[in-house]
Amino acid sequence: MTATTDTTAHTPADTALIVIDVQESFRQRESWQAASDPDVAGKVAVLVDHARLHGRLVVWVLHTEPGTGGAFDPALGHVRLMEGLAPAAGEPVLHKTAHNAFTTTNLQQILTERGIRNLITCGIRTEQCVETTTRLAADLGYDVTFVSDATATEPIAHRDAPAGRPLAEVLADPRTLLPAEIIARTEYALAGRFANVTTVKELTGS
Repeated sequence: MTATTDTTAHTPADTALIVIDVQESFRQRESWQAASDPDVAGKVAVLVDHARLHGRLVVWVLHTEPGTGGAFDPALGHVRLMEGLAPAAGEPVLHKTAHNAFTTTNLQQILTERGIRNLITCGIRTEQCVETTTRLAADLGYDVTFVSDATATEPIAHRDAPAGRPLAEVLADPRTLLPAEIIARTEYALAGRFANVTTVKELTGS
């Protein structure tokens, strides 16, 4: 795959913006205090406005973990878009239980029915649900643009670290992978292989 940030060459009808897990659930967790961009919804909103302006489909994806009693359990009411984001009429809202946006939803059916072959991905978390969706989309044959600064993530504790530690202990551990490094690694992994990596400004011109 040849890397490029020029999605304007595509016709509006063949491109969709996939907004992944920009939901209140994350704001309910202590780890969100150390997120790379707690206001990521604002950057996503710019992408949404740009997509609508150019007649592109916007697909909203929310992560759910029914019956868990946690922040992603729909019963608690946090599985909703962050403030400032809202679907327009006709924009699909999908609920997934897997990391990627395809496996447990009808996303591919929606895209196929509309003749969409080019995707723009953004959302939370950079290296988890957004990257996983981007990789799978590329394997399915879609031309994917990953908007890096319209994603956000949180620190990742070392695999041998005790579970359930307070955020302060996680951050004090030198083995913890911090958001800036996570994002950089994701960009390296995706660029030229699975996606065209770009920024909000490069994509929208604003």
